[in-house]
Amino acid sequence: MTSTKHQRPPVRQATTVRSDVEHTFDVFVRTIGQWWPVVPISAGKERVREVTVEPGVGGRLYETWDDGTTRTWGELTSWDPPRGFVMTWFASAEPTEVELTFTALGPSLTRVSVEHRGWEALSEAQTHADCAVPGAGGYAEGSYDWGWTKILANFTAAIGE
Repeated sequence: MTSTKHQRPPVRQATTVRSDVEHTFDVFVRTIGQWWPVVPISAGKERVREVTVEPGVGGRLYETWDDGTTRTWGELTSWDPPRGFVMTWFASAEPTEVELTFTALGPSLTRVSVEHRGWEALSEAQTHADCAVPGAGGYAEGSYDWGWTKILANFTAAIGE
């Protein structure tokens, strides 16, 4: 008997910010630890002291805890500043992929888009398993939609300051 992988649509979210594309990309990458909602979207929650993006292909996105412990969220597989980057995402039950795209809509207007894909790698049970938010379910219950909406809302507020 042949096993067929389920096609599962990517999670797509976007926001528009009043900032030029270069500044938007720079703020996203350089200050991610200041605006990322580590509670509840991280492994260490209250213990997280920093979130870091290591620029360039092979760089990591990771969190650092109060005791120096690090937890890698993903590894950059594409790096094209200020247009975007792609990374593996290790915070799902099996690695998935996240693409962030920064598109200039005008001299001081940028669209930030995220596409989180690769859900076919998860079993049916794994699509229902909790992610960073206990009790919220996983991909199948929309918790990744909620999570990326929260993340982008935090970023939009941060860049507006």
